[in-house]
Amino acid sequence: VQLQASGGGLVQAGGSLRLSCAASGRSFSGNGMGWFRQNPGKEREFVAAINWSGDSTYVADSVKGRFTISRDNARDTVYLQMASLKPEDTAVYYCAAARFSGGSSNPGSYTSWGQGTLVTVSS
Repeated sequence: VQLQASGGGLVQAGGSLRLSCAASGRSFSGNGMGWFRQNPGKEREFVAAINWSGDSTYVADSVKGRFTISRDNARDTVYLQMASLKPEDTAVYYCAAARFSGGSSNPGSYTSWGQGTLVTVSS
């Protein structure tokens, strides 16, 4: 499975962005999916996860109430809707497909990773 993340860009603090992650090669509709983010010199940080059907989601405390993860299995796409963005949300955002049907906050649970999309939030 190849994953292509898109939708990143430059936004002012308080603004919104929607990231998309599209799969190619084969469907990931049976896999849990996740979003992570990373800054240079720092560990990859969990952001949000969703199970295969989309009826179970989990977001990190740092983005709770601001970010929402969703998916459209008909389009083989997972989304990360980001609102009330803060400068500390600046990072490269990666989507990933889990080895099983549920989502997880553990990067080790994911077998396929997208190339990342840069989100920059200015103050």
